[in-house]
Amino acid sequence: MDTTAPPDLTATLHRLRDAWQANKPDHAQRRADLQRLRDALKRRLPEMADTIAADFGHRSRHESLIADGMTVLNEIDHLASHLRTWMKPRRVGVGWRFWPARAEIRSEPVGVVGVISPWNYPVNLALIPLATAIAAGNHVFLKPSEYTPRTTEFLRSLLAEVFPLERVAVAAGGADVAAAFAALPFDHLVFTGSTAVGRKVMAAAAPNLTPVTLELGGKSPAIVCDDYPLEQAAARLATGKWFNGGQTCIAPDYVLVGKGRRDALVQALREQVKARYGDLRDTDDYTRIINDGQFARLEGYLHDARARGLEVVPLADAHAAAQRLFAPTLVLEPGDDARVMQDEIFGPILPIRSVDSLDDAIAYVNAHDRPLALYPFSHDRDRVEKILSGTLAGGVTVNDALLHFGINALPFGGIGASGMGAYHGRAGFDAMSKALPILWQPRRAGSDLLKPPYSKVARFIDFIIR
Repeated sequence: MDTTAPPDLTATLHRLRDAWQANKPDHAQRRADLQRLRDALKRRLPEMADTIAADFGHRSRHESLIADGMTVLNEIDHLASHLRTWMKPRRVGVGWRFWPARAEIRSEPVGVVGVISPWNYPVNLALIPLATAIAAGNHVFLKPSEYTPRTTEFLRSLLAEVFPLERVAVAAGGADVAAAFAALPFDHLVFTGSTAVGRKVMAAAAPNLTPVTLELGGKSPAIVCDDYPLEQAAARLATGKWFNGGQTCIAPDYVLVGKGRRDALVQALREQVKARYGDLRDTDDYTRIINDGQFARLEGYLHDARARGLEVVPLADAHAAAQRLFAPTLVLEPGDDARVMQDEIFGPILPIRSVDSLDDAIAYVNAHDRPLALYPFSHDRDRVEKILSGTLAGGVTVNDALLHFGINALPFGGIGASGMGAYHGRAGFDAMSKALPILWQPRRAGSDLLKPPYSKVARFIDFIIR
C-alpha cells in the first residue's frame, strides 16, 4: 500500500476545494456520480468480499455481501431516489409582521468533506458517508483504516474508476497520517471509531472550527424483560453479537436479564452457537478477529475476568490464536470493576448481568455513559415505553439488534460519549449541507418605515409589537 506523506494532504485538499469552487456539482452530476458508484461496486462485489477476507484472515463472505455490499447499495438507491426533492428550496412562512416578504431555505453544498473510516466494516463505513457527501454536492477526501490495507487499495481503485482525482481522493497511512488528516481545514469531517480516538479527532478539528460528525462506540445494552421468550431473545442476540465476530460498534455489549432467567438464557445462547456454526474451525460463516493486537486485547478481558473469580463460559471448543479464531464467550455477573465492563468489547465476548427488576436495569444503564444503541426485548408495550422514556441512546431496535442502522430514513448517530451528529438518508444530506436561509424583500415593505425619527412611526411600532 502506498502511504500518503502528511505534507501531501494539504495539497490534495486544495486541489479538491479549488475544483469544487470552480464547478459545484449540480443535480445531474450528483445523480450520475451516485449511479456510477453503484454500478462499479455492484460489479466488483466478489472482489470486495475476497479483499476484506484477506485483511481479516477470514471473514464470512455472506457477512461482507450483506454488511458492506447490500447496505451501501441500499443507501445509494435511497439517496438517488430522494435527491431532487431534497435539493429543492423549501418555502417557509415569514409571519404577518414581515409581509409581503417571502423566505426559503436552500440546501447548499459546503465544499470538501473529510471521511475517516474504520476497519470493522471497511467499505460500508467509507462509502456510505462518501456517497452522502456526493449527494449533498461536495467533494470528498477519504482516509481508510491502516488495519485493512488491501481494502484501502480496493477503495482507491474503485473510486478512481468512478471519480476524477479532483473530486474524490484517498489518503493511506497510519496514525501519523490520520492525525494530520484530522487537522486539515475541512468544511465537514466525519469520523467513525472509538470514543478515545474521537476525542483526539475533535481536538484536532477544533482549531479550524471544522464541523464534525462523530460516530463512536460505547457499551450498548440489551434488556431482556421477563415476558420475552428466551429462545427468540437468544437467537436475535446471537445475530447481533456474533455477526462479524462481534466487531460491530452497535453490537449488544452486555445483557441485563431477570435473575431467575439467566441460566436459561446462557443455555439458549449455547444452543444458538452450536446450531449456527457447528465446529468453528470448519465453518466459513464465523469471522476472525482483525489482527493480533485486537485478539490479545480480547484475551486480556478474559484473563482479567478469571483473575477476579468470574465465571467465563466459552460457547464453543475452538479457540486458536494463530488463526485469530476467538470463540463466542460469556462472562457472568461481572462488576463494574471488571475490564470487560469498562471498555467497549468489540469482539465476541458477551457479559450477562442479572437484575432484580426492570427499574434496576434502567438505573444501571443510566449510571453509565449514554450508549450508541439500546435493545429492549419485550412484547409488553408499556415496558418498552418505560425503557424508552427512562433512558437515552443513539438509536434503538426493539426486539432485535443492529437493524436500525440499515433503515435509510432513520438518522444514525450517538449522544455524549457515543458520538455527536447523525447521518444516513436525509439526516446525512442535511449534515453535509448548509441550510442557507434567504429572505426576499419586495420593492415596498413595511420595514422601510422603521427608521428614525421613530416618533413618526410610533403607532406602527405599537401595532407590530402587540
